[in-house]
Amino acid sequence: MSLKPLPPGSTVGILGGGQLGRMLAIAAAELGFRTEVLCPDPGSPAFQVASAAHVAAYEDEAALRRFAEACDVVTFEFENVPARAVEVLEALTRVCPSATSLAVCQDRGQEKELLDRLRIPTAAWALIEGPGDIQSAAGRLGRNAVLKSRRFGYDGKGQARLDEHLDAAAAWRVVGAAPAILEERVPFLREVSVIGVRGGDGSFAAYDVAENRHEGGILVESRAPARLAKATAEEALSIARRIMEALEHVGVMGIEMFVTEADGGERLLVNELAPRVHNTGHWTQDGCIASQFEAHIRAVADWPLPSTARHSDAVMANLIGADADAWPALAAETGLALHLYGKSEVRPGRKMGHATRILPLGTLESGG
Repeated sequence: MSLKPLPPGSTVGILGGGQLGRMLAIAAAELGFRTEVLCPDPGSPAFQVASAAHVAAYEDEAALRRFAEACDVVTFEFENVPARAVEVLEALTRVCPSATSLAVCQDRGQEKELLDRLRIPTAAWALIEGPGDIQSAAGRLGRNAVLKSRRFGYDGKGQARLDEHLDAAAAWRVVGAAPAILEERVPFLREVSVIGVRGGDGSFAAYDVAENRHEGGILVESRAPARLAKATAEEALSIARRIMEALEHVGVMGIEMFVTEADGGERLLVNELAPRVHNTGHWTQDGCIASQFEAHIRAVADWPLPSTARHSDAVMANLIGADADAWPALAAETGLALHLYGKSEVRPGRKMGHATRILPLGTLESGG
């Protein structure tokens, strides 16, 4: 669906007030838009840079109606927004991405079913409704598997690895005794991701594939470009486009993949979808002509998509917990771009900011 582009001065609404909402609001302001943010936390980082703040629960339908009246388009910074909230907003104003795209990406089971329909490879998996299903699925997939809650999981939360020390009943309790999937753990060479963007007219663009490193389920580093054969990188972009077209997704989407070895070559397995701007795309703020945040705002405002060209190699590191206390040294480092999120409380495991080192093109391909 293509609509008349929103002119500068229009208002973009953002559900969620975390760091992604903050960076979306900054990108919107640079294009001349106002932003209004709705979030239940009065200390939300995005409120510091938005034109207006709505402190309200996502379930507060009266507040949602007031929010919709103030906005020309509404988007969201995280996928765990209640489906009902999006339904209320869609009846009142334009929402991008759509409730349909959000619903699929909120549920790991629906994600896997979509990928199966599209014949896009994933790790072997099974739906789990209770501990008994874990036992039977493990008989097919093997005990080298991980149980993942179907909803509300992020940064490694809501997951339990099956092994000789963790039985089915214990794993079920770890994921909250809620519907889940059991997924085979596959040996992989590396983890990569694609940040794609799709417009309402069906136009599509994507950033170069990034290579990611996680510790304890939390992303610690992304490097662009990834160490991939050219054909594998092209296949990753093709997969991203197929997924986004199938969902008629408007805006940015992050698609995480595993690179495995098959017949002496590389094979991609899609791991997870995120219907929003994504942590593994933060490098685009400093390594590209236009960031993932600008791309998302352009798409939901029905503007032409920007260039996703990379002008530099980039290594983005998350600043987690006390890492951000090193800001004086980071700020003094030549060739490093520092982004702090304005969070008042430092906690272990909390993302406080990120820092991106910019390198000459070709540095990472040559082993830098």
